[in-house]
Amino acid sequence: MQRLQTRAQFDAVLGHRALANTEHFALHCSDRLDAPLGQGLAQQANPSTAPFAGLKQLAIGAMVPKKWARRAVTRNLIRRQIYSLAEHHLPAQPAQAYVVRLRRTFSTNQFVAASSTTLRQAVREQLLALLAQAPTQASTQAPTQARNPAHSEKLQ
Repeated sequence: MQRLQTRAQFDAVLGHRALANTEHFALHCSDRLDAPLGQGLAQQANPSTAPFAGLKQLAIGAMVPKKWARRAVTRNLIRRQIYSLAEHHLPAQPAQAYVVRLRRTFSTNQFVAASSTTLRQAVREQLLALLAQAPTQASTQAPTQARNPAHSEKLQ
């Protein structure tokens, strides 16, 4: 699994609507990275300038703005959780780019310490729920096969 690094990569993924949402997080997903030229993100004239030119496998990005997590300790805790859980729960996905975006602050009244065990558990639970909502490779391919009834009749 690779990590998104440039602003262009993040902007390209955030240009798509969120696939899944929880109370605090949103999951955005790009088109397939291995799509042929002329489809999805590879439609630029020069494929080497495309934001995902060097990416050949699943890529993940974490967006944790200071607006929603003021302290660096909290932002780092959330970022580490995102990368750790994504590595274990997204490997069966096709070659796509994902961005997990923090979209709301965790209550400082409930989570007083910037890096507490309760905050870590709350972040982990929300991220697990978010990643469970992400469509799997099998579920993304099944609807395209079902749309073409002539093709499914030939198979039978």
